[in-house]
Order: sequence, then structure tokens, then C-alpha cells
Amino acid sequence: MGPRAGKLYIVRHGQSAGNVLRDHAEAAGDDLIALHNRDADTPLSPLGYAQAQALGEWMAQLPDDERPDTILSSPFVRAHQTAAALAEALGIDESRIEIDERLREKEFGILDRYTRKGIETTYPELAAQRGLVGKFYFRPPGGESWCDVILRLRSVVDGIRLTRPDCRVVVVGHQVIVNCFRYLLEGMREAEILAIDRQGDFPNCGYAEYDVVKEPAVSFRLRKGRVVPPTVRDVAVTGDSDVPGGPR
Repeated sequence: MGPRAGKLYIVRHGQSAGNVLRDHAEAAGDDLIALHNRDADTPLSPLGYAQAQALGEWMAQLPDDERPDTILSSPFVRAHQTAAALAEALGIDESRIEIDERLREKEFGILDRYTRKGIETTYPELAAQRGLVGKFYFRPPGGESWCDVILRLRSVVDGIRLTRPDCRVVVVGHQVIVNCFRYLLEGMREAEILAIDRQGDFPNCGYAEYDVVKEPAVSFRLRKGRVVPPTVRDVAVTGDSDVPGGPR
């Protein structure tokens, strides 16, 4: 019998109040999202709470060798609230949630809070540059590209590989965080992850699942790339696209 495989779940937070405001702004053709607090302080919406609780309910019913025993979370409020709901369902004390700033949302810099229309109207030269360079390499002033996010996540992956190969870890992050983890864990190239991104938005409280295999060297084996548990589908599924601006 071979060594026990650890588990790794990469989760996107539940729907946030910012997701709702962004949808309203895009639908109304507004230039700016009516968000009056820091992106980092944006909480879950009522639907987002229900999604997080539903995901926790599903995870609590997993077999012992699959049920998470370790939770890592972005410091942003919406992610930590999601992680706290998972911890409660799993019987993990909230104080044991490990907050890691490397899991924070991608920074949009000067384009933060702008809708697509707002960017094209206010910063047409940046909109043109993004179209030319592509989202993988485009870095708005004061913000990050996907490559910048991947750079900070490499050390998170190395930490799991070196110190937690036997653990069953759930990471709670954001839309771009999930995609960038997939890029790293599955050994993708730019074209591959962008093709997946074009297939649709990663759903709130959806997850990607990996086995953490220890031999011959610690590696990550994809089990499921995009899963929404039935308990979460029952309360509703939401998503938003990767356009610089509102909370993810």
C-alpha cells in the first residue's frame, strides 16, 4: 500500500456585496462601481453566506481521508468570512484559519472600481494596451498582472509541497487566484489557462481538487478542475468575468 495522498482544494469565496454592485453597474452602463469601502473590506452578500455554509456542509460530509483539516485564506473580508463558514462546518476553530496575504485579490491599481465601459471611456490608452498585451501580462499602473499574482503564489505552493504533503488543505481565494493556482499546479502555459478562462467564470464557492502525491517527489494530481457541490447549486451559483475593476 502506497503512502497516503494529501488533498488540496482551491476555493473561490462566496458571492460578495461587491459582485452584486458590479453587476448592477455593468447592466446600467455606469463608469464606476458604487462601492464605498475598500475592496479588502467588502463582505459576503446574503447569498454568499448561504453559499459558504452550503460548501461547508458538503465538505463536512466527505470521507475522513478527503475532509479538509487545514484552512488557508486570503485576508480580504469576503474570503475570510467564507473560510470561517467552512471552519464552523468542519469543526475547526476559527483561530486556526491561516491568513496569508499572498492569497489576496489581484490588485487593479488605477483601474480599480471601473467598469469595462468606464475603463474604455476614462483610460482608452490603457484599454488599448490591455487588448494588445492580453490579461496575462497586462499590468495597470499601481496594479498587478496575472504573472505578478503567479509569482507570489509560487511560494504558497512550495510551502504546501514542503510542509503539508499529508494535510488536507483548503485554500480560499478569489477568481484570479483560482486560475493562477491552476496554472501552477497543472503546469500550464499562458494559452492553456486563458482558454480555460474563456470557457466561463469560476463560480462562487466552486472548487478545484488535487491529490498531493508524495512519491517519487511531492506533486499535485488534478482530480476535478471546476466543481460546484450540489448543496451550493441548491442555493444558487454566481460568477463574474475577469475585467479590471470591482471586487473578485
